[in-house]
Amino acid sequence: MNEKNFMFDRQTWGRFVSSLKLFAFSQRKHEGTKAIWLFIGLIAFMCGINGLNVVNSYVGRDFMTSIENRNLAEFIKQAILYIGVFAATTIVAVFFRYTEETLGVLWREWATRRCILGYASHRVYFRLKQKGEVGNPDQRIADDIRTYTASTLSFMIMLLNGTFTVVAFSGVMWSISPLLFGVSVAYAAVGTLLTLLLGRPLVRLNYDQLDKEADFRAVLTSMRSNAESVALSRREGGLIQLSLNKLADLLQNFRRIITINRNVNFFTTGYNWMIQIIPALIVAPLFIEGKVEFGVITQSAMAFSQLIGAFSLIITQFQSLSSYTAVAARLVSLVESSIQEREADISNTVFSKNEELVAFNGLTLRSPRSNRILIENLTYAIPRGSNVLVHGPDETARIALFHATVGLWDISQGQITRPSLEHVLLLPELPYLPPGTLRELMLLPWPEEESRYERKLRECQVSDESILQVLAELKLESLIKGFGLDKRHHWENDLPLCEQKLLVIARALIAKPGFVFLDRPGTSLNQQKLDWILGLFRQHAITYVTFEESGGNLEHYDALLELETGGAWKSRPISEGRIIEPA
Repeated sequence: MNEKNFMFDRQTWGRFVSSLKLFAFSQRKHEGTKAIWLFIGLIAFMCGINGLNVVNSYVGRDFMTSIENRNLAEFIKQAILYIGVFAATTIVAVFFRYTEETLGVLWREWATRRCILGYASHRVYFRLKQKGEVGNPDQRIADDIRTYTASTLSFMIMLLNGTFTVVAFSGVMWSISPLLFGVSVAYAAVGTLLTLLLGRPLVRLNYDQLDKEADFRAVLTSMRSNAESVALSRREGGLIQLSLNKLADLLQNFRRIITINRNVNFFTTGYNWMIQIIPALIVAPLFIEGKVEFGVITQSAMAFSQLIGAFSLIITQFQSLSSYTAVAARLVSLVESSIQEREADISNTVFSKNEELVAFNGLTLRSPRSNRILIENLTYAIPRGSNVLVHGPDETARIALFHATVGLWDISQGQITRPSLEHVLLLPELPYLPPGTLRELMLLPWPEEESRYERKLRECQVSDESILQVLAELKLESLIKGFGLDKRHHWENDLPLCEQKLLVIARALIAKPGFVFLDRPGTSLNQQKLDWILGLFRQHAITYVTFEESGGNLEHYDALLELETGGAWKSRPISEGRIIEPA
């Protein structure tokens, strides 16, 4: 799909309607019912506003006519009616706006939640980053959904309101002058066509602007996120140059937008000014000839303005529509890419499920850059309870097998049998502890199988007793006193590397997976502590597979898998801390 040439074709319209149906009849029945009632309320308030506007046109006509006739009693009567209509319109308009904003927030919450689940489940975020086809997905989820839901709702309301206005005021306009009605239709049609011709480039430019703004912000975020590394290496110059280049790029694109807007505004400003005089040009001669009352001039101006406003939505909202089209294109691209990656993961025939076994059958892995063979035709099985040490001088080969086990490395050939992903934990060399609370760090892995949102969240929760028990087992009770369970911290700054690693181990002990894969744990844990940790895994019946360049206490393992250069490999059993050589 070409995002920059995004148009509202039949497929896009079908997707849009499908999204509305999902929202209206969402799985969370209370939410869906609330949305339907809010929309019904919007329609009711919209009808009320249009009805009051029609009443207001007649009251305004009689009010002005009473002034012309110098009829004080009628003037007072019409003035009271005028004030009453204004008061009623104000009340209805305020509730209309409140209902619209409430529905918008509800829709944004629903759409953002679905988008986050689609983006985060089945590791779509990882695959999209690897391919690099969808830029700035975080901005699309955080900002574009907000704009999309608010703008879609606003445009839907404007379209419905315009339809009601046409129905309400066409009769009023026709009764005043059929000629004025025809002029309003022709005037709006010509104006819409010219606006589209003048402003068409805005769709592409607004799309580009969103990405350029996100790229600029990403550079600044990178400087903040890597502040210490930047300061130590004195790399400010490169980041300054890059940020200024991104700034210049986005400003250049924005200047083009300003130029197109200028040309469009020349036309639309004149177009809007003419709306004020056209009714008078047609109705004033009728008044001069005595065919209509003076108040009809005021009524015709109001009716003409309302009718032109309904017919001219594209003209009055073109700049917003062009930005909206770009936002919709970006969201459609993200959603479609997420669906494709999710379906590809579900239908992947490389993997098969077995909760008691990790097995590689004819597995061949290559380097993604050089296409060099890292591991060739590996056929090896690791049953539950059999702890394995993986050796090899080629770091890339070890990393490839480490990642390929859970589908994070492209598999050139062969198949892998493994348990569900929540039952296979990878513990990288450097622990990953995102900022948050201690309780959040202990959340269980996200379930691989499809289930409802609320159920998945419940499945990830961990009781306080379990957290306290495991922290005590790892001799980390002091963390509770120093940090608490629900206070947010930046763990990489607050804890030494060894304790960070132990927290990752604690999560693994709480999750109780069938298998744990450890990448070079000896870099952050000394041999004594590593032996202790491996002993805990055995006590908890967790099978572990350790990846090391060399070395290791063989007493903790049942087999050795050696990854040799050129993709070769060999396996040997271990008994009582000794490698058993083949006879």
